[in-house]
Order: sequence, then structure tokens, then C-alpha cells
Amino acid sequence: MAMRAALRCLSANFSPRLPQLSQVSATRLQWRSGSPRTLSTSSVLSAALKFTDKHEWVQVEGGVGIVGISNYAQEALGDVVYCGLPEVGQKLEQMDEFGALESVKAASELYSPLTGEVTEVNTELAENPGLVNKDCYAKGWIIKMTIEKPEELDGLMDQAAYDKFVKSLE
Repeated sequence: MAMRAALRCLSANFSPRLPQLSQVSATRLQWRSGSPRTLSTSSVLSAALKFTDKHEWVQVEGGVGIVGISNYAQEALGDVVYCGLPEVGQKLEQMDEFGALESVKAASELYSPLTGEVTEVNTELAENPGLVNKDCYAKGWIIKMTIEKPEELDGLMDQAAYDKFVKSLE
């Protein structure tokens, strides 16, 4: 309602030949879910992320958790050359090991940030594991999972707490 009033005020400044914005249906102004979205900085994206003390992140979209590793973790690993991924349908408890990443200088296990079931794996990582290094918060995601216990999210760190945690490691 307040949005329509604001649009009416805004549209009053336009030429009378243009339709009043208040006459445009609200559904036409809503975001279309099929439209591509872009973000200008990673800080906008990472504001919605939750982190574990094992350096995994999770972002919840529509009841599904998208899981990957943090920028700190991918930098510590170096160039990732192999991703060991779980099977779709695998059930995980919070902090269960579900896979591994291997780099030219180290190997690291992956731990589930939440309890749930793996619904999808990033198959692109099999042919291009370096995506974890190039774009760890977007194209380098590792699994998608259901969220059986949403309250577990409250026990994870937000970006500010994770940044403080990482600084404590240095």
C-alpha cells in the first residue's frame, strides 16, 4: 500500500501521456523468479551466508542449503585439483564429513554445516575443481541439501563473527 502511494507521487512528476505508475498492476512490479540476477560485490552475497568453524559456508534459498568453502579455506588450500563429492540422497548430520578437496599442497575434508539430505552436487567440479578457487561463493558451490533442523542455523557464524574467527587464527 505504501509502495503504491510512493509510486503515485513519483508518477505525478511524469508527463500526463505516460500511464500513472499506480495503475500498473502490483504483479508486474514483482521480481520474476526466472530472471537472472547479478550481484556487484561478494559482500552483498556473503551477508546471507552462515559459516562453520571448519570454514564451510551455507546459504539458504527456498528451504535448500547451498554449501561451499570460504575464501579463507580456498586460499589456505591453494589450487584445488580434485573434489570428492557425496552421492545425491546421502543423509548427513551436522558436522558429518561428506567429501574432500585436494590441492597441490594439501587435502581437506568437507563437513556438513547442517543436518539434511544431499539433493544435488556440483558436477562441474569433477571436470573443473578450480572453480572452488575462482568463485567459491557462487560457481564453486559444492552441494545442495535439505534442511531438517533450521534451528541449527542459529549456531553458525554470520559474516562478522566469521571474520573475527579468522583473525583469531592468524
